[in-house]
Amino acid sequence: MHFAQPLPLQSGASLRDYMLMYETYGTLNADKSNAVLVCHALNASHHVAGEYEGQPKSQGWWDNMVGPGKSLDTDKFFVIGINNLGSCFGSTGPMHVNPASGKPYGAAFPVVTVEDWVNAQARLADELGITQFAAVMGGSLGGMQALAWSIMYPDRLRHCVVIASTAKLSAQNIAFNDVARQAILSDPDYHGGDFYEHGVVPKNGLRVARMVGHITYLSDDDMAEKFGRKLRDAAEEGDYKFGFGVDFEIESYLRYQGDKFSEYFDANTYLLITKALDYFDPARAHGGDLAKTLSHTKAKFFLASFTTDWRFSPERSQEIVQALISNRRQVTYAEIDAPHGHDAFLLEDQRYMNLVRAYYEQVWNDINKEAAA
Repeated sequence: MHFAQPLPLQSGASLRDYMLMYETYGTLNADKSNAVLVCHALNASHHVAGEYEGQPKSQGWWDNMVGPGKSLDTDKFFVIGINNLGSCFGSTGPMHVNPASGKPYGAAFPVVTVEDWVNAQARLADELGITQFAAVMGGSLGGMQALAWSIMYPDRLRHCVVIASTAKLSAQNIAFNDVARQAILSDPDYHGGDFYEHGVVPKNGLRVARMVGHITYLSDDDMAEKFGRKLRDAAEEGDYKFGFGVDFEIESYLRYQGDKFSEYFDANTYLLITKALDYFDPARAHGGDLAKTLSHTKAKFFLASFTTDWRFSPERSQEIVQALISNRRQVTYAEIDAPHGHDAFLLEDQRYMNLVRAYYEQVWNDINKEAAA
């Protein structure tokens, strides 16, 4: 969807002309009360579920969660996925032409924040005639967006679903993000962000950035179980190669993930999105008081965390829960004992899926009660 009206950004800059890519699943009911917005995380997009016709490897990033008969049931709900500004999956980003220069934005694309994304999403909802969502939902960075919706537009969502997320990143998280950014910024092919004009891609930087990030998404136990100290292509005697190539299975896996990522993701997008993660801290405006920040929210909340997620640990979700309880908000919280680290929010875990399914049954019942009243 094209927007010609300028979008003011938190940085003081603005986007005067931009596109937002989105997909919908299910059917919007007559009073438009069954709409659910699903916000995406770092390397995902508006393609939440299903496959594109003739493309068997195009499965949506949350296909195990969203669809007919699934936890977020598209036989009942009208689900919307929106690709965030600055991304590389169709919405206006650094690779698109800057109207002011006639060249790709590159490094000139303005820094965007979670709050900027939410404002853009609200404009798209306006165009669709949706004045209030049944729920806004997201995991990780998507959970930050859902939380921001509850703060910025308290009357525009009835339920807020925040999974494996936080109200602000820890210093350690910011540090990991900066190491990843430095890998890209120091790649000679980056060319100060204007690599498009040079016909190159800073693949080495992207590879390392992805490797660093991927390590943080897995738990130590999960990595030990999957890879341990297994050797790959070892000598006949099973000895080390005594060099700086790939000896261990984990090295091979990380390099594979890095190579794959560098083929489809944009380097400037990676910088923008990780910086948006770093900047998110809605309580900053209230002296760090999260309870005060959430005092004007009106939604009901569902939060879930995973015991082995050390990047977005259960303690971070519990901070949000306590702040909501102090404001007497209705909140449901689940801490799930899963071995997969942060990636658990994307994986199939029957307990997790059943909890989300049960919560959306409650959301559905609320919709029907209001319709009958």
